[in-house]
Amino acid sequence: MASSLSIMDIIKQRYSVRLYQAVPLASADQVGLQSALDSIQCGPFGTPLRFKLAAALEGDSQALRGMGTYGFVKNPAGFIIGAVQAKEHALEDFGYAMEKAVLEATALGLGTCWLGGLGGAFTQSGFAQKINKASNEIIPSVTAVGYAEEDSRIRDPGRQKVRADQRLPWESLFFDGQLGCPLTRSSVGAYAGALDMLRLAPTAKNKQPCRVIRGDRRWHFFCQRTPGYGKGTALFILLGMADLQRIDIGICMCHFELTARYLGLQGGWVSADPCLPLIDKNTFYIASWQEK
Repeated sequence: MASSLSIMDIIKQRYSVRLYQAVPLASADQVGLQSALDSIQCGPFGTPLRFKLAAALEGDSQALRGMGTYGFVKNPAGFIIGAVQAKEHALEDFGYAMEKAVLEATALGLGTCWLGGLGGAFTQSGFAQKINKASNEIIPSVTAVGYAEEDSRIRDPGRQKVRADQRLPWESLFFDGQLGCPLTRSSVGAYAGALDMLRLAPTAKNKQPCRVIRGDRRWHFFCQRTPGYGKGTALFILLGMADLQRIDIGICMCHFELTARYLGLQGGWVSADPCLPLIDKNTFYIASWQEK
């Protein structure tokens, strides 16, 4: 990444920016960010994807509000648009890869904000035209990008609404051997840093659906859906909304992997469902990090 900061510092520095300076991106930042985007071509499950930086046009912000995107975004300089092939685990791959793009932008000193839309809004919108979306691709979300206004973190009422700077405690997210058996931070050694950065991952409406269970040299990632939110609800079915909580898991996987590699913890993603007793039907297995 184009920064002297560590990935942990970059993750801590990132926050959702909705208030931007009304100025375009500097040429050097455009070139640097697009170069980084070009290098991101797949996620941990191998789904092909691609990204493009597009300048914001008059009417884009109004169109976004019409799509039902979360929050009010003022004066973004542009948007990171991602297209992913519609395959199994495409949403996890998209979340992983778009978050890498977000962290690349953060390393350049840019502000960003994930934007999710109702139904197939992005797939059927002008954003699809900007990236020349293929018939077998979907656009689950886009990310606003630009230079944050001074004190934007304090002045944004949307952050207070979802308590954006708060996170669930360790004992609600990380477990030892099975769900319900909290993992202690002191027992995981250097992996504490990777889990700390996972805990800071942005998620839709700050719901934090990711759960991690430590196994035998494996870290099993599960999605624990928020009751009444997302797939299966009447609103979700009626509007055909993107499964944002699967995207959230991909974001968490990104933070975990990038931090683990920075800390010298070698490993990789595998499918190794431990077939553990689960709390309810809202919890399901995604993937595992295999230590080497």
